[in-house]
Amino acid sequence: MSTFDPAAHLPDDLLERIRERAAVHDRENTFPQQDLDDLRDAGYLAVLVPVELGGAGLGLEQAAVLQQRLATASPATALAINMHLVWTGVAKVFSDRGVPGLEFVQRGAVDGEVFAFGISEGGNDLVLFGSDTDAAPRPDGGYAFTGTKIFTSLAPVWTKLGLHGLDTTSDDAPRLVFAFIERTDAVVTSDDWDTLGMRGTQSRTTRLNGAIAKPEHVVRRIDPGPNPDPIVFGIFSVFEILLASVYTGIARRGLDLAVSAARTRRSKKSGAAYSQDPDIRWRIAEMALAHDALPPQIASLARDVDDRTDHGARWFTLLSGVKHRAVVMAKRVIDEAMLVGGGGSYFSGNELSRLYRDVLAGHFHPSDPESAHSTAASFWLGPVES
Repeated sequence: MSTFDPAAHLPDDLLERIRERAAVHDRENTFPQQDLDDLRDAGYLAVLVPVELGGAGLGLEQAAVLQQRLATASPATALAINMHLVWTGVAKVFSDRGVPGLEFVQRGAVDGEVFAFGISEGGNDLVLFGSDTDAAPRPDGGYAFTGTKIFTSLAPVWTKLGLHGLDTTSDDAPRLVFAFIERTDAVVTSDDWDTLGMRGTQSRTTRLNGAIAKPEHVVRRIDPGPNPDPIVFGIFSVFEILLASVYTGIARRGLDLAVSAARTRRSKKSGAAYSQDPDIRWRIAEMALAHDALPPQIASLARDVDDRTDHGARWFTLLSGVKHRAVVMAKRVIDEAMLVGGGGSYFSGNELSRLYRDVLAGHFHPSDPESAHSTAASFWLGPVES
């Protein structure tokens, strides 16, 4: 097997261009269109698509490494692209397991289409297991979706939105419907993304007013609630692993910036570089020890998804756990990096300041800390007795 070279898919010069633009998009609250164009030209949108379909044929393990690398240049760009890669990753989970239905996602990614993720809804803590969006069946087998989705990354540019809704009228209702819609007049994207961090993702609110999913783009109809269907495992596994990758990449960039600051800042008291100060050395060591635990964990779980390893009921605590640990670790590392960087890191133009704001978004993605702990407790202790 050939050695995987991340730079072959994300060259250093591409990363530098993305890094240079990141501060501008953060400051101006704009979508990084040039980043998307450059990544599309580099074939990045199809890294998880099989070679025989025109993609790079990478596995989830390799894509996770790439997302860590991309996040060191621009967390917001990496997080936005994550949502496209989730759907191509789910398509890979399907094809690897002989499940049909998402071939159009793979072909679309090769052709440059951008797939966005329309699952989150305000106040819906069921996430994948339920929906407040109405999915009305149509005579041709398609569905009309009406409802509101939040945190829709890639909002200005997506060509297809993967989403779910609840069918309450069919003979076998209720059924949770997963499908893809195209951008039409029935889709209203609000210009409401004005946040503390991750500003370049432009994860705007999306209102659906009878948005149509064609029959060939209706992927699954399943029972609401916890479900072993491949769509649930596919979304949850790829989503959690790639999210963990983005925040691990943020931590790595924070560590690199802290090391650079320690080597260049000098003490007036001793005249020595701060890299010689025992307290600063301890902080750098703490950051490195915390960060170093995550890439192997991510790689191991991603490899298990690629290899179709059966962890049974433990999958969900393993996946929510790695995402939770990555976010907690990244926040801790960036906190330490700010202190190593000194007062200059507190200015909004400093890259560490932007990383400090970006990393805060991690706790708001599923699985949130409460859900991760509840999942782990239920696995180890069983459900709460009624």
